[in-house]
Amino acid sequence: MVEKQRAKDHADDHFSSSKSDDIRFLTVNIQSPDSAGAAAAAAGKDRSRSARQLSWIYLLKLNRIAHSLALVTNGFITLIRTANRRIGTSSDRPRSESKFYKIIKFFLILSVCLLFFELVAYFRGWHFSPPTLEAGVEDSVEYIYAKWLEIRANYLAPLLQCLANVCIVLFLIQSVDRFVLVLGCFYVKIRGLKPVAEMEYQQDAEYESMNPDDYPMVLVQIPMCNEREVYMQSIAAVCIQDWPRERMLIQILDDSDDADVQFLIRAEVQKWQQRGVHIIYRHRLIRTGYKAGNLRSAMSCDYVKDYEFVAIFDADFQPAPDFLKSTIPYFKGKEDLALVQTRWAFVNKEENLLTRLQNINLAFHFEVEQQVNGWFINFFGFNGTAGVWRIKALEECGGWLDRTTVEDMDIAVRAHLCGWKFIYLNDVMVSLAKKANLIFLFFLLRKLILPFYSFTLFCIILPLTMFLPEAQLPFWVVCYIPGIVSILNILPCPQSFPFIVPYLLFENTMSVTKFNAMISGLFQLGSSYEWIVTKKLGRSSEADLVAIVENESSPLLEGGVPKSSSESGLAELNKLEITKKSGRKKGNRLYRKELGLSFILLTASVRSLLSAQGIHFYFLLFQGITFLVVGLDLIGEQVS
Repeated sequence: MVEKQRAKDHADDHFSSSKSDDIRFLTVNIQSPDSAGAAAAAAGKDRSRSARQLSWIYLLKLNRIAHSLALVTNGFITLIRTANRRIGTSSDRPRSESKFYKIIKFFLILSVCLLFFELVAYFRGWHFSPPTLEAGVEDSVEYIYAKWLEIRANYLAPLLQCLANVCIVLFLIQSVDRFVLVLGCFYVKIRGLKPVAEMEYQQDAEYESMNPDDYPMVLVQIPMCNEREVYMQSIAAVCIQDWPRERMLIQILDDSDDADVQFLIRAEVQKWQQRGVHIIYRHRLIRTGYKAGNLRSAMSCDYVKDYEFVAIFDADFQPAPDFLKSTIPYFKGKEDLALVQTRWAFVNKEENLLTRLQNINLAFHFEVEQQVNGWFINFFGFNGTAGVWRIKALEECGGWLDRTTVEDMDIAVRAHLCGWKFIYLNDVMVSLAKKANLIFLFFLLRKLILPFYSFTLFCIILPLTMFLPEAQLPFWVVCYIPGIVSILNILPCPQSFPFIVPYLLFENTMSVTKFNAMISGLFQLGSSYEWIVTKKLGRSSEADLVAIVENESSPLLEGGVPKSSSESGLAELNKLEITKKSGRKKGNRLYRKELGLSFILLTASVRSLLSAQGIHFYFLLFQGITFLVVGLDLIGEQVS
């Protein structure tokens, strides 16, 4: 009975389901003519509304595309106009082409030819269906392209891939070194490692009742060369040092070849002499050895033997009045200490994009490299300014030599190898293992490997891989690792994080200069002995120095010497500027190496676009634009 009842219920459910299906079928399909017409009209209305909406969407997209094209076109036109204006006002004189520039020009011509060849192949569809080598078509373009594919796959690409792998390994080693430096910096900060002085000077002390042994004889040197804009501030800054005047002598070492500047500096020295400051003016007629020769000449004076320490300041450096009191105490009780190096910063670091990017490197150099090298590797380079040397150490290591234009690094290395110790944040030890670290980490890795791989990898290998796609450069080498390294470099200067992308591009641009300098120095080419004096503006702290000088000013003797620092330079400078020959207009300089590399990178970016390589395309595009901006001298100070 139960089974019969279940069968009956199942039959009833099946019947009701079939009935329901039939009813739904009849309801959907059996319609009156009026209702059918209404449905068709509604459907047509929906289709027309949908068509209008799609039209508006397409019009909006076209409008956006047109707007983007207009922006790109306007930017390109602006760039061309700026380039023409720069070229038109360029001050470059006809120069002989260097071998380095000839190599860059060769790669540029090769890149353009390969791009033209690849464009022909792309529009003929050979990128999607590569041609094959067949008999009977040896003279055709298709056969030539097929032969090119075979040559680059079997011969060129393997060589390029090997070079790329070597550069990648060097890149990773240098990245690990940078990471270790940052970790070392955190260690120094967390442990609070700082140098400890055995004595401390009191500020505004009475020098009449002083102990002469507490104030050793200090020689202060300021090498100059045509420093028209900054000589007043630098001389005033050292003349107001809080140090007994009879225990300090200031040497103004002027290598200027401009007679007007010589007159201004000599007048400024005479003014301070009349105020009782022990300051002398020295001028060389022949600039043998440049800065190193200037310092060596000054150290050869007979009276130098009466002094124990020498403080060196560049013309654009303005030390605080307590500089000597803050550095000399660290020499007390440390007869083997040769150098006390202090930190300094740009006063115009936020003036433009170039100064901001340079400030990132400077902050990393002092905050990370100098600290960690001094603590762990036991060596750091003399910065050429803001340092105090023990004169005995300079004499024992051979003194200043003009065999190189990096005399500050040269003297530091020789003193370090002679066993002398340095202080940046703490005392430094010397041993055989430390010398090995000095040679490998400091010179081989950071001075040779870094310029080599950064230029070769990003300026040569990366563009070539676009034309030789069989050789691969991983995207993490192009994107991730450089980004991480840039973040590590910018950590000591966190306010510059918004400029991390320009900084990355700018560093790759500077690799050309570093690579060229490395090659010139290794092979002792002519440019390695070229000395270029950087122009200084000297306007940032002038008001403060003038105020200090005016507070300490005293009546001067008659004889035409101005009474105050602000009057001495500006009055004489105005007179000289009026009598200066007119018609000499400084133009803009074009950097041919950077311009050549910019066109190589932009050409390679077009080739990468054909292969739809997104990251490589954007990197090459923006890096090429950065090289173009630097090559046209559009970054930093602009001279019209």
